[in-house]
Amino acid sequence: MTFRDKLAHAAEANHSLLCVGLDPDPERIPEGEIARYLCRVVEATSDLVCAYKPNLAFYEQLGAAGYDALRTVLGAIPGDIPVIADAKRGDIANTAAAYARALFDELGVDAATVNPYLGGDAVEPFAAYAEKGVLIVCRTSNPGARDLQDLDVGGRPLYQAVAELARSWNTRGNVGLVAGATYPTELAELRTLCPDMPILVPGVGAQEGALEEAVRAGLDARGAGIIVNAARAVIYASSGSDYAEAARARASELREAIEAERAARAGSAT
Repeated sequence: MTFRDKLAHAAEANHSLLCVGLDPDPERIPEGEIARYLCRVVEATSDLVCAYKPNLAFYEQLGAAGYDALRTVLGAIPGDIPVIADAKRGDIANTAAAYARALFDELGVDAATVNPYLGGDAVEPFAAYAEKGVLIVCRTSNPGARDLQDLDVGGRPLYQAVAELARSWNTRGNVGLVAGATYPTELAELRTLCPDMPILVPGVGAQEGALEEAVRAGLDARGAGIIVNAARAVIYASSGSDYAEAARARASELREAIEAERAARAGSAT
């Protein structure tokens, strides 16, 4: 089953376009408790999501213990829910091939975020895994995004040029984009440029992206096509022993808000 098929199946089964980011913060979770903590979050939310997205940096900073925790967490995710490795890898072709093998063959994730700065030959080793998803970092949610992504490239901003390149790289139907919820106007532009490609939308919750605006901007013609990620807002919804229950409650709220926007979109189209 391809990443897109798996994603569509999970979204339909759980009536959800919500992705939960599994990003351990050592200041909030004792190092020895990371795997247990996040596995409990997964258990509490797995019927509410279309995907999970571990950011690898949060595990890598902990060395061998972090990698062990990551593998345990990956093993706890139900097999019918896709896993997106937020790795933002990007390097020359032979190095990119090694990164792709590490993510897809060694960790066995279903998709990965990829930095396109080095161009098409650096993206191709990831895209060559036709059954895997390749999500191109395009319009990010951080304040400094405009430093580069808004640069004029032949009368258009760089992020639009990146989107058009990503569309040209999508020869196997497995390439998508990353576009932050904090820029809904730009997200709508990217949806127009790439009408059928999946878009991972981070920045909801702790980064204060406008959920409703982002959903409206990113939905495709079928009322789907977006993967709305929330990490800290869900997994740290409570600092107490009820964190798993609180994570479920917050994930449920976000899912219902997304579904309400989808229903409103469907209603306006009839």
